[in-house]
Amino acid sequence: MFKVPRSFSYSSASVYKQCPRRWKYKYIDKLPDPTGEAALVGTFAHDVLEQLCKEEPALRTEQKANEIARNNWSEFAERKDFKKLELDEDSKRNFRWKAWDAIKGLWRLENPSQVEIEATEQRLSTSLLGVPFFGIVDRIDRDEDGLVVVDYKTGKVRHENLDQVLLYSAAVSEKTGEQPSKARLMYLGNREIDPQIVETDVSEDLMTKAITDLSDTWNKLKNNLDSEEFETATGPLCGWCSFIENCPDGINYVRKRADSGRLKPDAPARSLLGI
Repeated sequence: MFKVPRSFSYSSASVYKQCPRRWKYKYIDKLPDPTGEAALVGTFAHDVLEQLCKEEPALRTEQKANEIARNNWSEFAERKDFKKLELDEDSKRNFRWKAWDAIKGLWRLENPSQVEIEATEQRLSTSLLGVPFFGIVDRIDRDEDGLVVVDYKTGKVRHENLDQVLLYSAAVSEKTGEQPSKARLMYLGNREIDPQIVETDVSEDLMTKAITDLSDTWNKLKNNLDSEEFETATGPLCGWCSFIENCPDGINYVRKRADSGRLKPDAPARSLLGI
């Protein structure tokens, strides 16, 4: 029987729901899971915006964000996960432009100098329906209606991610005794995708729905931990799974997909499996 985790985050739950076997490889076997370029672009942008939002309101300008980005770059470029990308100088320059596109996307969504920010990178740890929930919320704002829970995103718009900020809202409510009025996802956009805000008014019903889904996932995970059996959920994303070389079911699925011409040319599994 495997040990039950001391905490359970939205991202951990998402990995499990996508594929229980992938969760095992990542969290129990702790196999190498290299951070991809897109995720690191998001990390760099998040770090810059976190620092920016700690400034006095009048200093939350694009010029200040650019200054922070320039100051942060040399240290970021020395990170092990960034170096593992093995980018040449042109690719590094393109990486910085991608990150800057995301950073300046904030001003297409709001004027941060006009926002009342109560906290950034707030760590949340509480029990939600018996689940030891943990998360780090990018921002907690206050507007005329109350608290607003904000999370930045740098990928494609996915409305189902509202569950993440609803869980954060429930945790904030548990921690402070004040229920947030809104839960907001700020998709910062890039050269192909326009920035977009996805938000909802926070209600007991919506928080309960998100918590119940988290609890159901947690209980299924505990059953897998008891049995030490984790099923594979094969699908198109197997082509992008860091653990594909360790997964017989995934290998068979990807090879069949490649043989039928349905495996995308840029799928990392092609090089990992020599397809």
